[in-house]
Amino acid sequence: MKFGIDRLLAEPDLRTPLEGRRVALVAHPASVTENLTHSLDALIAAGVDVTSAFGPQHGLKGDKQDNMVETADETDPRYGIPVFSLYGEVRRPTAEMMASADVFLFDLQDLGCRIYTFVTTLLYLLEEAARYGKSVWVLDRPNPAGRPVEGTLLVPGQESFVGAAPMPMRHGLTLGEMGHWFVRHFGLDVDYRVIEMEGWQPGGAGHGWPPERIWINPSPNAANVNMARAYAGTVMLEGTTLSEGRGTTRPLEVLFGAPDIDANAVLAEMERLAPEWLAGCALRECWLEPTFHKHAGKLCNALMIHAEGPFYAHEAFRPWRLQALAFKAIRRLQPDYDLWRDFPYEYELDRLAIDVINGGPALREWVDDPAAEPGDLDRTAGTDEAQWREEIAPILRYP
Repeated sequence: MKFGIDRLLAEPDLRTPLEGRRVALVAHPASVTENLTHSLDALIAAGVDVTSAFGPQHGLKGDKQDNMVETADETDPRYGIPVFSLYGEVRRPTAEMMASADVFLFDLQDLGCRIYTFVTTLLYLLEEAARYGKSVWVLDRPNPAGRPVEGTLLVPGQESFVGAAPMPMRHGLTLGEMGHWFVRHFGLDVDYRVIEMEGWQPGGAGHGWPPERIWINPSPNAANVNMARAYAGTVMLEGTTLSEGRGTTRPLEVLFGAPDIDANAVLAEMERLAPEWLAGCALRECWLEPTFHKHAGKLCNALMIHAEGPFYAHEAFRPWRLQALAFKAIRRLQPDYDLWRDFPYEYELDRLAIDVINGGPALREWVDDPAAEPGDLDRTAGTDEAQWREEIAPILRYP
């Protein structure tokens, strides 16, 4: 199979519209071709007039570890072109940045989750391209989480850099498809096109991620496909006092880690509350001692998620619901546990981080309500999967 960048390089006719035009590339470390050449090097070698580059959160080099760690603008030492940061002094491209090119190639590997900020970066680029009369091309890449849909529906008025628009947490789209949805949903007058993948089968053997392609971290803590599958749930840990495994070798692949929680007791309570919600993966007690971040230097009891190998059932695995159940079990076992972390999260200063992550307070309120049962969660979340699938059906580009 071929990703969008591979087709653009292999098919001269696709590059013809770029002739005589200045081109910018939005990229990160996973922006590579099938032979692992970085897209910036490959495009310039192919004769494309690349006049600027852009890095999203974590930077073009992917060297920034945590949220709200900014990257400065710089000049590329090899090519002498400006490299603009879209996670530094600004997150929306400025007039100066937009003036650096005529066509903006967007080549970011995504995780298929609303909160992963590359989604919002695409929207901001599309809006500014419409404003300044520029073209945006997405060089499409797989959604490693595949087509399943779940999680809270972002409530209008709760938009943020981790919540671009009223979509479910796990939206089931590629970034190329998402761009089409943005153009239609916001009525954007922009020259937008997608260089589609060839041979991607979201329902095939890899359940979203093609087994023949290696995984490269699109951000420092996105270390493998297991993490990508679990992320729509485990990302919620960022809004809690529980460790998500940052500072260990398997970040965002645990349901929680904490020095004052009995992991097996939580698992037993989860099995009592809603045993069917544990389907599609294996959960294993483990121990971790983060070298940095939450609970650094402390021994934490944890539950590891294995959404991989013989334990993985793609259609049954629902990571957001699984993570929600872990929170509910902790609250039932320890009603006064200081669960929700109050700190500035992705530049939102007036809302709890867990609410910013979920696009509203519904998840937190369900967890904290002693009378709320597991069966109440889907109604509380506000996502109508059938309605969302009907809405996105016209923009799907892959079987």
